[in-house]
Amino acid sequence: MKAWKLYGTGDLRYEDCGTPLPGEGEVLLKVKAAGICGSDVPRVFDTGAHRHPLVIGHEFSGTVETVGFGVNGSWICRRVGVYPLIPCGKCAPCLGGLYEMCRCYDYLGSRRNGGFAEYVSVPAANLIEIPENVSYEEAAMMEPMAVAVHAVRRATKEFTIPGSASVAVGGLGTIGLLVVGFLMEAGYRNIYVIGNKEFQRKHAMSMGIPLEHYCDGGKEDGGAWLREGTGGVDVFFECTGKNEVLDWGIDSMKPAGRIVLVGNPHSDMTLAKNIYWKILRNQLEVTGTWNSSFTGAAADDWHYVMNRLETQGIAPVELITHRLSLGGLREGLEIMREKKEYCKIILFPEMEDA
Repeated sequence: MKAWKLYGTGDLRYEDCGTPLPGEGEVLLKVKAAGICGSDVPRVFDTGAHRHPLVIGHEFSGTVETVGFGVNGSWICRRVGVYPLIPCGKCAPCLGGLYEMCRCYDYLGSRRNGGFAEYVSVPAANLIEIPENVSYEEAAMMEPMAVAVHAVRRATKEFTIPGSASVAVGGLGTIGLLVVGFLMEAGYRNIYVIGNKEFQRKHAMSMGIPLEHYCDGGKEDGGAWLREGTGGVDVFFECTGKNEVLDWGIDSMKPAGRIVLVGNPHSDMTLAKNIYWKILRNQLEVTGTWNSSFTGAAADDWHYVMNRLETQGIAPVELITHRLSLGGLREGLEIMREKKEYCKIILFPEMEDA
C-alpha cells in the first residue's frame, strides 16, 4: 500500500509499504478520506512525532476490511469514523470515563501509525459507525467537530447559556469556525468573531455572522473592538494559541465571564500584570479544553456530532476548500504552512494522484 511516513523533522516520504495486520481487538480500515489538521504542520516541519518512522494523520474515516482476534465480524464492510485517542483504561481519569484526559494514552497519527495511508489498523473500540447519508469526508471531519463541541460544552454547560449572552470567538481556523457553527446551530445569535484573512471573513458571513460582528484582528485591537461594540462579552473562545488573542479575550470580558482556551499554543503564553489583574478583579473563569469525549454513550461529543450530521443540523463540507489525492499531502501541508487561502483540506486515497 501507499503511505506517508515521517522519518524525522522535515523528512516526510510517500512510499510503498506492507499492509498492516490487525492485532487483537483491532480492525483493518481501508481509508476513504483523511483531513489535514493544523497540528500536522508543526509535526512535519518543526517538532517531529513521538516516534519515527510513523504514518501521520489522525482525522480519517473508512470501511472495515478485516477484523483481528476478539472483534465481532459484523464490523466488516461497515462505514466508520475513528476516535484517534487510545486511552490506557487504567488511570484515574479513564476509570472515571474521562478518556480524553488519560495520563498514558496512545494516539493515531502522532504516537502510532495513522490515517495518511491506504490502510491502517485501529482499535475496534475507537470506531463509530456512520449512516449512509453521512459522507466519508464529513466523517473525516468528525474529529475537529467533536473538539469544537467539547469546547462549547466546557463554556456553555451543555449549550444552556442565556440566548442573550454575548459570545466571542477569537480565531477562525477550522476549529474556530466549527465553534461558531455549533453555537449558531444551537440557537445563539449574539456572536462576535475575530479573524485575520479575507476568506475567513467570507466564511463567517456565509454562516450568518453580520459584517458588523466581524473584526480583522490583523488590522485592529480585537479586545478594544469587543469592548466598544458590546460593552463586554460573557464567553470568549481563544482558538489561536496566541498571547495577543488571549489578552483580547481577558480585556473584553464582562465581570464573572468565562474564557475557554482551545488553541494549541505557538510559544510560551505570558500575561502582563494589568491583564492578570483583570482576571482577579472581574473574577473571570478560565478553563482549558483538549480533544473530545468518546465513551460510546449517546451523550458523548462524537455521538452529538453524529446526530447533527445525520439530521443535517450542521454542514461541515462547506468548510472544505481543497480535495486532493493521498499523494497530494505535501501540497496540502505547504498550502497550510504558507497560510494561503484555505480552510479544510481533505485527502482521498482512491483519487488518482496528479
